[in-house]
Amino acid sequence: MNQETSTHETQPTYSTRNFTVRLSSTPRGARLARLLATEQLRSWGIPLDPARQLVAELATNASTHGRVPGRDFGLMLCVIDNTLRIEVTDTRGDCPPHRQDPTQDGESGRGLLLVDALADRWGWSLGRRPRKTVWAELALDHAPNSGNPNSGASGAFSQEPRR
Repeated sequence: MNQETSTHETQPTYSTRNFTVRLSSTPRGARLARLLATEQLRSWGIPLDPARQLVAELATNASTHGRVPGRDFGLMLCVIDNTLRIEVTDTRGDCPPHRQDPTQDGESGRGLLLVDALADRWGWSLGRRPRKTVWAELALDHAPNSGNPNSGASGAFSQEPRR
């Protein structure tokens, strides 16, 4: 008796997208980061909130606390499968992010508290001197629309969160 055996292993399909931009470390650059991210997320079919709020907080922190005159900060959005990763890289590796306990009437000190509340995971890492990257990840409820020309190689995120 001859028996035909067919083994078809199904590989996961990765839907990968990337968007990267460098912006001036100014309030205007932080605002532009939020606006560009909003349009990119919209073009990918990804819900805008809380992603644009995370971009706004991370970009504002980079342009305020990570600012070095004459140096830019970088914004990167990356989608792999159903995870959106937001990375903001500045040139103040000597100034790691830390959550503060804001005062009731204080005008600042709530940024990383908001990031912690909105993101599924977040953390930071040192890059090539003098850089650091603060990142946040969001699990997406649906797969984004396909067909966007801004795509990169498939893979998985390797950094562990630091809380």
